[in-house]
Amino acid sequence: MQINAWLNGAIFMAAMVIALFFVRYWRQSRDSLFIYFAIAFVLEGVHRLLQAWPADGPDAPPSYLLRLVEYGLILVAIVRKNRRSGEP
Repeated sequence: MQINAWLNGAIFMAAMVIALFFVRYWRQSRDSLFIYFAIAFVLEGVHRLLQAWPADGPDAPPSYLLRLVEYGLILVAIVRKNRRSGEP
């Protein structure tokens, strides 16, 4: 169990660093795709942090709901980006 908490902590840290990179890209370009990805990675980090100290177990329904929101944000960002690029 100790190694799982350590790995979840490492993934949390990596997700936060990736989110900071996306925020920097968003500040440079003001493209909403980057802010959606940054929010998704922050949520991934929170998910990993909650998994390190599970209250209801790692397979609890709120864990899956958080993941659904993460991937939904990424999907929305991609769809919005593709619809915008087709405009004249």
